[in-house]
Amino acid sequence: MNKKKLLTGVIVAAAVVAFFVFDLGRFLSLDYVKARQADFSALYESQPVAVIAGFFVGYVALTALSFPGAAVLTLAAGAIFGLAAGTIIVSFASSLGATFAFLASRFVLRDSVQARFGARLAEIDKGVAKEGAFYLFTLRLVPLIPFFVINLLMGLTKMKAGTFYWVSQLGMLAGTVVYVNAGTQLAKIDSLKGILSPAIIGSFVLLGLFPWIARRLLAPLIERFTDWWRARPHYARWAGRKPRSYDRNLVVIGAGAAGLVSSYIAAAVKAKVTLVEHHKMGGDCLNYGCVPSKALIKTAKLMRQMRHSQQYGIHSAEATMHFAEAMDRVAHVIREIEPHDSIERYTKLGVDVVRGSARIVDPWHVQITGDDGTTRTLSTRSIVVATGAAPFVPPLPGLADVGVLTSDTLWTLRELPARLVVLGGGPIGCELAQAFARLGSLVTQIEMLPRIMVREDEEVSAYARQALEADGVTVLTGHKALRCERTGAVKAIVVDSAGQEKRIEFDALLCAVGRVARLKGYGLEELGIPAQRTIETNEYLQTIYPNILACGDVAGPFQFTHTAAHQAWYAAVNGLFGFARRFKADYSVIPWATFIDPEVARVGLNEQEAREKGVAYEVTRYGIDDLDRAIADSATQGWVKVLTVPGKDRILGVTIVGEHAGDLLAEYVLAMKHGLGLNKILGTIHTYPTLAEANKYAAGEWKRAHQPLALLRWVERLHAWRRG
Repeated sequence: MNKKKLLTGVIVAAAVVAFFVFDLGRFLSLDYVKARQADFSALYESQPVAVIAGFFVGYVALTALSFPGAAVLTLAAGAIFGLAAGTIIVSFASSLGATFAFLASRFVLRDSVQARFGARLAEIDKGVAKEGAFYLFTLRLVPLIPFFVINLLMGLTKMKAGTFYWVSQLGMLAGTVVYVNAGTQLAKIDSLKGILSPAIIGSFVLLGLFPWIARRLLAPLIERFTDWWRARPHYARWAGRKPRSYDRNLVVIGAGAAGLVSSYIAAAVKAKVTLVEHHKMGGDCLNYGCVPSKALIKTAKLMRQMRHSQQYGIHSAEATMHFAEAMDRVAHVIREIEPHDSIERYTKLGVDVVRGSARIVDPWHVQITGDDGTTRTLSTRSIVVATGAAPFVPPLPGLADVGVLTSDTLWTLRELPARLVVLGGGPIGCELAQAFARLGSLVTQIEMLPRIMVREDEEVSAYARQALEADGVTVLTGHKALRCERTGAVKAIVVDSAGQEKRIEFDALLCAVGRVARLKGYGLEELGIPAQRTIETNEYLQTIYPNILACGDVAGPFQFTHTAAHQAWYAAVNGLFGFARRFKADYSVIPWATFIDPEVARVGLNEQEAREKGVAYEVTRYGIDDLDRAIADSATQGWVKVLTVPGKDRILGVTIVGEHAGDLLAEYVLAMKHGLGLNKILGTIHTYPTLAEANKYAAGEWKRAHQPLALLRWVERLHAWRRG
């Protein structure tokens, strides 16, 4: 603490000590004011300016130092100055004194509080910046909360002093009027308790609730008006283009997970909806991502089990790998699932499915160019852009000469690469690197960052690396790809590691460094819709044109099939019913999984995110090597790690590493979504023997760590006494 703060603290402390040592509070008692009322009134008549000035300064000092007695002084103001003048004097004096107390708290205490509780204070400051004035106004309306407490606590936030002053003046006005008015009848008052009768307190509480009720009712209207006002200049560009009637209620562009769900919901509520897809129904997940990769991973896992059959008492299990047939199986799996996403199915559901390309020509019209070359334009109330994302291929020198595979083109392979280089250490790169290694490729995985799967905790990354290396993958972290080279039939990639170049030869190169949203060719640029990495939307998934929405990979912030489907509900409902009510997309509980072996799945915060955000947490850990079913299945690798609020069973996040981790996570997703804690999971019967018991045992570990030890000691004595 610097000298100025120390001096300020000493002065305030000295004033407080003097107040109580010299019993100055006796001058602020109701009896004293009543006894001297006539003297004060006479003095006011003879020297009005001096009395007002002295009273004003005294009131400011009293409230600035947070001394008791402000209520009595307010009564005195009514008795001496009358209702009108007393209200004006007290209103300004109390607000000014409160502001001084606010500033003193900020000057003396904020830095020390910031040093100790910086992360929590930062979250509070965000709320104060957004709605602090509203909350302060509500608190000022309810006299049950001591005002000096409000002054000191608000001083610890970043609220502007000017905002604090005018909100305080406005919020305290009603209470000031009540007390000053009571002071005009000072002779009839026996105690301060008589002023705030239950009826008056109830009135103040209702007064405090009124802004909340009004806000609840008016906020949607105000927000809608604000959005309309912001959208006006954008719509003004298309004056005269808005039709009087519409061909469709909704046009959806893209038939991936987001587009399919959006159109399905629209048809389910009997809206007239057109779904436009220029390539394959089902999008990337069905044709290039989730479905084919999991089918290949299944084959690769079976190969691994057969190579290690001795673990199960099978001394010899020979397997001959036919890669082309394995890839044919992948194609067969896709065909088996295709009917779920087919044109025929969605047509039966009531969706008008069109094969072709779509371009938004204005906020209400979509031009569709069919596969047969015909063109037509549909007018529509709303539009949902669900065009997905595509693999990102970096501009690496020489890449065109050696050729590159992506998660889109990989599935055309019919010959297993003897040597495969995988660029990227994210989930896709890790899954495919391990799968191809198990199938028999010599795999080298290159990651520029210090570790693979960097969004996970370090121990998870290390465990994943260990699993990949156990299957023969050479994992090179901290290696940056520089260029590709080709000499005759020999292909190679040159990487840099700590200033040293390394040359790695390969037969095939798979690029898995991320995905980019599909933004070009849909008319977004012409409409001026902001779109850098993704389409910019608000909390309702609306663009700068409220009737044009975006969801799925093209909108972010997550690139998962399940989040695309999740967003699609909001996009469809807000597009169809937003004129009456809108819903904010909820990302509070988002699960995800990486399907390496053992799987990695999580929901909510992990440890590294909790530390980055300054969130306090406790860790409960259960090792799956202790689980009966895991032991029986020879699948004892991994653990369940649960983050909870310190001292409570409320779940902040869960990370599971192990067999079927993605399936085991569902119980925690449900619990977090509906506010269920670990005690509820512990009290739920889990089938024996199953892997799902790991969740119950993890909850048991938490319970064991939070036993009521003092109570148990007394119970132990009780049992001993009962034994005699």
